[in-house]
Amino acid sequence: MNNTKYSLRSSLRLGVLASASVFALTGCLSSSSSTDEEPGGVTPPPPRQPVSVTTFAPGEVSANIRRTDYGVPFITSDSLEGIAFGTAYAFAEDNICVLADQIVRFNSERSRFFGPDAVLGSGDNGNVINDFTYKALRLRERAEDNLDSLTENTRASLQGYAAGYNAYLADTGVDNIALPCAGMPHVRPITEVDMLTYALGVALLPGAANFLQPLFIAVPPGESFNPMPVMPTGDGAFEMNIDLASIDVPDPNPEELGSNGWALGSELTENGQGMLLANPHFPHVGNQRFWRFGVEIPGEMKVVGGSLSGMPGPVNIGFNENVAWTHTFSTAERFVVYQLELDTSDESGLTYLVDGDERQMTARTHRITVATGPGTSIELERTFYESSFGPMMSIPGQFQWGMNFQGQTSAFALYDANLPNFDIVDHWLALNVARDIDDVEDIMERYTGIIFNNIMAADRFGDTFFMDGSSVPDLAPEALERIRTDPVLVAVRVDAPFTLVPGNRSVYMSRGTVPADRAPRLRRTDFVQNSNDSYWLTNPASPLVTSDYFGTVTGNNGEAPDYTLFGRFNNQQSWRSRMGQQKLTELSGATLTEVEEQLLSNRAYLAEAVLDDLITHCSARGDTPVTTANGAVDLSAGCAALAQWDARMNQDSVGAVVFREFAQRFATNPQWQVPFDRNNPTTTPNTLNPNDTVLQQLAQAIQTIEAAGFAVDAPLGDVQFVERSNPDGSPSGNRLPWGGANNIEGGFNVFRSQGADDGTLLPRHRYATLPGSQLSEQGYHITSGSSWMFVMRFTDEGPEGRGLLTYSQSSDIFSPHFLDQTEFYSQQPRLAPIRFQEADIEENTIRSYTVGASNDD
Repeated sequence: MNNTKYSLRSSLRLGVLASASVFALTGCLSSSSSTDEEPGGVTPPPPRQPVSVTTFAPGEVSANIRRTDYGVPFITSDSLEGIAFGTAYAFAEDNICVLADQIVRFNSERSRFFGPDAVLGSGDNGNVINDFTYKALRLRERAEDNLDSLTENTRASLQGYAAGYNAYLADTGVDNIALPCAGMPHVRPITEVDMLTYALGVALLPGAANFLQPLFIAVPPGESFNPMPVMPTGDGAFEMNIDLASIDVPDPNPEELGSNGWALGSELTENGQGMLLANPHFPHVGNQRFWRFGVEIPGEMKVVGGSLSGMPGPVNIGFNENVAWTHTFSTAERFVVYQLELDTSDESGLTYLVDGDERQMTARTHRITVATGPGTSIELERTFYESSFGPMMSIPGQFQWGMNFQGQTSAFALYDANLPNFDIVDHWLALNVARDIDDVEDIMERYTGIIFNNIMAADRFGDTFFMDGSSVPDLAPEALERIRTDPVLVAVRVDAPFTLVPGNRSVYMSRGTVPADRAPRLRRTDFVQNSNDSYWLTNPASPLVTSDYFGTVTGNNGEAPDYTLFGRFNNQQSWRSRMGQQKLTELSGATLTEVEEQLLSNRAYLAEAVLDDLITHCSARGDTPVTTANGAVDLSAGCAALAQWDARMNQDSVGAVVFREFAQRFATNPQWQVPFDRNNPTTTPNTLNPNDTVLQQLAQAIQTIEAAGFAVDAPLGDVQFVERSNPDGSPSGNRLPWGGANNIEGGFNVFRSQGADDGTLLPRHRYATLPGSQLSEQGYHITSGSSWMFVMRFTDEGPEGRGLLTYSQSSDIFSPHFLDQTEFYSQQPRLAPIRFQEADIEENTIRSYTVGASNDD
């Protein structure tokens, strides 16, 4: 192999890092690219002149890890593989149990180690469903089959990350790692195939991962979905305890993943250089925890930020010397469901018609191992079916195999645009070394690896950029027109959280993912923003709609952009989006301090819209009771609490709890005098309608608070708290008071309780909430919301930033960094300096060590 050393920066101008020896760096587009023009007519920019970068000799890999304040690691190496190695080693020190759990999950081995049930002894068979369904989606098989065809950048990252994880496990010993996985048999050395399988699984989180039950039960009429023992036991099939009536249309975002993101440009910042606000709202426990770190290949790559647990190498949200970027969960559709027309002459239900021609479904039989007791197990097998449109799925009574759906005998298939997605590592790696917004736009055109996200980016020159970078099925214009105009398909889109597409014509088959030149995008020098509404009002001064924005411009294959699958426009905005838009109007000559204050102010948009009128209305009622279904309520104490409220969701805010519970009910039946007007989307609806319904809502709020055992004038900090679980899942008892708003009242910096499923089998405690509320008898138990958040600006001296990981670096209860950032934030909502400059890193290093291994081991 050629051992010439090239520039990392040069090669990443084209979005790739290739290798020689132990992943030396080259300036080529990819290992197989030799043409001047890519498919679709996109001509790559010329490479910049390469410069030398030192790489290791074969068989050596190492990294230096410097832990700064709050345990944030800064990893230095002189190869991409070394960076991944050090990153994995440091991550495993902090969170090895999370990644070990996920490796087992996506490798379809939960049943092997933990038995059939996700909740031990419950009979839910959750692990069996997990294992068979991911086997049917062929994650591991796809990883094995495609590993050798990946770019060498991805190979370097996967290989280095697996080696770093294994080095930590070997150095520490499985019996000495963190609880609760210390000494557990599922914690084993991993390979680059394991890491690729994991990455492919992460890509399915907004799509197929939410359809495990519908995919598992999908069998032709008359066939059982119960798996069979491979070696007959005389007991027949392995009976699955599945309540078919409980299987409903899945929620593609069950944990309410959200975020706020601002990229501020030269027109809006004090120094005319770019600024960024990053505020992901993600779970504080489980597989979607963020983790902070920084990496550097001296002279070539330096970036700080945070990534989802176990992502191999690159920073997901962060900044380098030139560009800062963040992501928000997009409204785009990452999957569609196809309605197949079954051939009624085939009683097996395995033949479907496309363009009038018969097609046969593909049957694949998969096996899993299920632990049945200490040292005993059984091997099970099941046959799953795939169509040319995707794997088969079934939702009883709604989208069921063999049902008559609108006069057509039908079956249903799931097409997930992220199955598979091999761009993930390359895409984020390219962003890590982007030099300006031109680079960012180029990278977004080359890759579709940010899965389900919008991107907002700013550079040091004061340019900003937005794009919905989700992997969206690329449907032909004929299919999109049918979706918009067919009454049945329109009705399904309204009632179900997905689009139903006819599968009886080949023209309706997805052509892959929508290319960048047909996705919503905007470049400006004032700002771009998103708070999880659609692309439409990225900047209200330049609304994004297909025809108005692009005019006669055509995209890939000569087609005009069509945003049908990217979300709604001309629609009412969420309170949080309106709060963000309001905050942006208040900025001029923005400083870092001002942007941090906007992030952490704990304002509530709904309160600013209705509080004064609400107080006037309830004060007029006096102590005359309001009757609800649960009895009569005197509003006077609750109204008095509202009168004391500062309209902020801070710890000392009296009245905040009353307003939140009121907002919870107001959301289901809002009372406005001025309705929504699409011509004034950031200010309508408005003006409270002071009627009896509003008084009923306030009365119900007071009843809920009192039923939970709290006084209506309790400060928010007496009700809202963070409490971690012990390793066995029991409550720790250490409750930290917590300030912060919620989506329901229009907060910006939001927190909430997480659902039952955090994507892992790691034990944790939850408190039962009261009906129609997030309040429990213990209070508001915060386990999700603002996570890795930061504000930053570019200066002539380099980037400057302040940030915090609200739930801290480590999930190890014995780590000094298990709760330190959490305690810091609990004392007062605030951020801390982000260490980027070398002198700052060195001055604040609390521990430095070098880790390494030989590739010959």
